[in-house]
Amino acid sequence: MASKTAKPNDVIVSICTGTGGVAAGGLKVVEAFEAAFVKNDLSAEIRPRTHKVGCRGFCAKDVLVDVSVNGATETYQLVTTDKVDKIVHEHIIDGNPIKKWLVKKDYHDFHSKQQKLVLANCGAIDPESIEEYTATGGYRSAEKALGLDPDEIINIIKRSGLRGRGGGGFPTGIKWESCRRAPGNTKYVLCNADEGDPGAFMDRSIVEGNPHSVIEGMIIGAFAIGATEGYVYIRAEYPLAVDRLRLALDQAMENNFLGENIFKTNVNFDIKVVLGAGAFVCGESTALMTSIEDKAGEPRPKYVHTTDRGLWGKPSNLNNVETWANVPLIIDKGAEWYAGIGSEKSKGTKIFSLVGKINNTGLVEVPMGIPLRDIIYKIGGGIPRKREFKAVQTGGPSGGCIPASHLDMPVDYEHLSEAGSMMGSGGMIVLDEDTCMVDVSRYFLDFCKDEGCGQCTPCREGVAQMVRLLTEITEGNGTLEHITLLEELSHMIQDASLCALGTSAPNPVISTLQYFREEYEAHIIDKRCPAGVCKALTTFTIDETKCTGCTICARNCPAGAITGEKKSPHFIDQEKCITCRVCYEKCKFGAVLKG
Repeated sequence: MASKTAKPNDVIVSICTGTGGVAAGGLKVVEAFEAAFVKNDLSAEIRPRTHKVGCRGFCAKDVLVDVSVNGATETYQLVTTDKVDKIVHEHIIDGNPIKKWLVKKDYHDFHSKQQKLVLANCGAIDPESIEEYTATGGYRSAEKALGLDPDEIINIIKRSGLRGRGGGGFPTGIKWESCRRAPGNTKYVLCNADEGDPGAFMDRSIVEGNPHSVIEGMIIGAFAIGATEGYVYIRAEYPLAVDRLRLALDQAMENNFLGENIFKTNVNFDIKVVLGAGAFVCGESTALMTSIEDKAGEPRPKYVHTTDRGLWGKPSNLNNVETWANVPLIIDKGAEWYAGIGSEKSKGTKIFSLVGKINNTGLVEVPMGIPLRDIIYKIGGGIPRKREFKAVQTGGPSGGCIPASHLDMPVDYEHLSEAGSMMGSGGMIVLDEDTCMVDVSRYFLDFCKDEGCGQCTPCREGVAQMVRLLTEITEGNGTLEHITLLEELSHMIQDASLCALGTSAPNPVISTLQYFREEYEAHIIDKRCPAGVCKALTTFTIDETKCTGCTICARNCPAGAITGEKKSPHFIDQEKCITCRVCYEKCKFGAVLKG
C-alpha cells in the first residue's frame, strides 16, 4: 500500500503508448499523471514515475494503465485524463485501488489462453529504453551467437522448426543456409515490416513495443549468413514504429551492438531503414528488394531464388518482423525448447490481430495448433450482440474464409491450408451472421485489383473481371454462368500470375464458393441477400407482433422512411427506404426483419 511515508521509487505507472493506446489518448494520460505527481508534490515522499510501454494486446480497453505499488500491480482499463487525479489520490496516495475502473474478467480471459513469447516484453518495458531491454536479457543471445560457429547457429534454427511468419511458412533455417552457401562475399539480411493486410497490426506492434528484439534477431541472422549490411523495409504510415526503430538503432550503435567490431569482436554489421510508400505489392520479396533499390516496386520472375540473387543481384535473406523477433529466444533457450511448443509441423507461437465482429479485439499470441474455437470464444469473447459466428478470414486479402463447421480445427500452417486458407502474416477477421460472403469476396478482390502492379495480364485483367462478376451478383444481375466463370478465372489466375499476389488473390472466392455457395445461389436465383447487406437485393420490414413502438428506429432513420405512433407498431415506406440497416442495428426487440 502506498502512502506519504512509502519508500522512494516504489510506485511505477505503466501506460500503453502503442498506436492503439496513443489513439485512445495514451500520451495525454502520460502527461496527466506527470502533472498530477507534480501538483501533489509526491516526489519527496513517493517519487513515482510514469513508464511508457508498447501495445498491451487488449486494444478494445485502451488506454490500459498498470499502477504498481511496492510490487503489487493493479490494471486499469479505459483510462482517460479525467480519471487520473482520482487514481493518484485514492490509489497511489491513500492505497485504495478504484475497483470499478479496474480490468474485468474479460481482460483475464483474453490473456489466459495466450502464450506470450515474442510479445512477452511488449507492454512491459519502455520501447525507447535500451537499458530496460538489456535488463531483461536483451542482446545476450546476440553476444552468445557471435561466439558460436555460423553453421551451428543455422542448425539451431533448423532444429527449432521456426518457419517464416510473413506468409509462406518456409523453414527459416533452410532459407538461411541457402543464403550462406550462395557464392559471393556481399550478402544482405532484410526485414519486411511493410505489413499491408487490412486489419493487420502484428509487426507494427512488435516494432513499436520492442524494436530491439528485431534488431537482435537480425544481428544473429547476419552473422550466421555472413552479411555485413541489413535493411528494414517499413511503411511510412507507421510513424510511431519508424521513430522507435530509428531510436533503437541509434542506441544499439552507441552501445557497440551495431557498427564495427560489434560486441568487441571482428564482426561488422549495420542496419538501414527504408520507408515504403504503402504499396501492398511491395510486401512481395522481389518487389520489396526492387523498391529498396530505388526503383518501382514491381515483382520479378523468380527463376533464381533471392537467397542466390536478390538485392542488387547479391544473395539476400528476407524475413518478416515476427520471424526475426523469435530468433533471440531460440538462441537463448535452445532449439528443443522452441520445438516443444506448437504442433507437429508448426512450431512455436503465432501472433494474430483479432479484429472484426468479435467482443475482445486486439493482439494475441497463441501456440500453434490451438483450436480456432479457443481463439474466437475463450480469447476473443465471442460475437457481439449474441450474433452467430459465421466465418473467420485469415491470411490477409489473399486468404480464405473458414466457416463455423471448422471451429475445432487446429490453427497451424497445414490445417489452414487444408481448409482453403493460409496463415499469412497473421490477420484474423471475424465475420458474423450479418456478413454477406459474396460481398466479402468482392471487397477483397477489389483490394487486390487496386494493389496489383499491373505487369502480368492474368492478374491485371483476370482479377478485374472477377470483381466485375461479383459486383453484378451483388447488384442482382448475376446468373449461374457467373459462378462458372468465377471458378474458371480463379484457376487461370492461380496458374499463370507472376507473383504471389496474383496466385493467391482468388482465394476468398474459392473458399466462399466451397463453404457458402448457397449464398451465391440466393443472390442469383432468389434475388435475395440472406445477410441483408447487398442493397439491391435487400428489403427491411417491421414485424408488428414484435414492435413495441419505442420509436428508436424512426428517430435514427436518416431517410425518414419509418412512421408510427409511440407504443404502436411502426412501418417502413419502401419507396423512401435506402436500406442503410440503421433500423435493423438499432432495434433491441428483433422486430426489424431483413429479406
